[in-house]
Amino acid sequence: MLYGLERTSIRDQISLTLDYPANIAAQLKSGAIDLGLVPVALKKEMPELQRVGSHCIATEGEIASVCLFSQVPLESIRSILLDYQSRSSVALLRVLLNHYFKLSVSFETTAGDEYIGQIRDHRAGLIIGDRALQCRNDFAYCYDLGIAWKQFTGLPFVFAAWFSRISLSAEFLEAFHVANQLGLDHLQDVLGGISTNVNYDLHHYYTHNVQYRWLPGMQEALDRFLSLSE
Repeated sequence: MLYGLERTSIRDQISLTLDYPANIAAQLKSGAIDLGLVPVALKKEMPELQRVGSHCIATEGEIASVCLFSQVPLESIRSILLDYQSRSSVALLRVLLNHYFKLSVSFETTAGDEYIGQIRDHRAGLIIGDRALQCRNDFAYCYDLGIAWKQFTGLPFVFAAWFSRISLSAEFLEAFHVANQLGLDHLQDVLGGISTNVNYDLHHYYTHNVQYRWLPGMQEALDRFLSLSE
């Protein structure tokens, strides 16, 4: 999605800020930015936000990059380290623990990646993004939250979507759609520009794990998630 924002005419209409999801949500909440690709959990705190655009970050099942990792089975977990970069993933984990896994645990906040090395014994950890893809073979158990949500509800799950604090013109939204779609239409170029040590098939990730278009059923999924969130 970044590919098109940097390469189309919309670049002249925006001031582009890059950060990880939780920080983007904080910036939108504070008014530092007007429009952001933010964790959908923010909608619970700011119902006045408007979802805009035709793109999002979602999954129809396995997401691969949002997982609960543990050295013991789920029922033996006593505490969970929460990824500091995420909001929707943390909220999703809490929903699944309360309503699907039916597991009571304690939670620990984190502030840096060193927490990954603290996942041991009865302490599990929620990890998102590239770090989750890198960790897939490092722990005895990996619980994919996209799969768990699908099994629980039968619905897709939306992790992040474009939300705005302000009204946007039809002309801007059309240009915004074109920019968002460009990277999907030039996936090989996007893949060619990625330098990563992640041992995961990124073409599969972008075409099977992640769903980037807002599709039927996603509003129902979002409403269900927000209704179950604390």
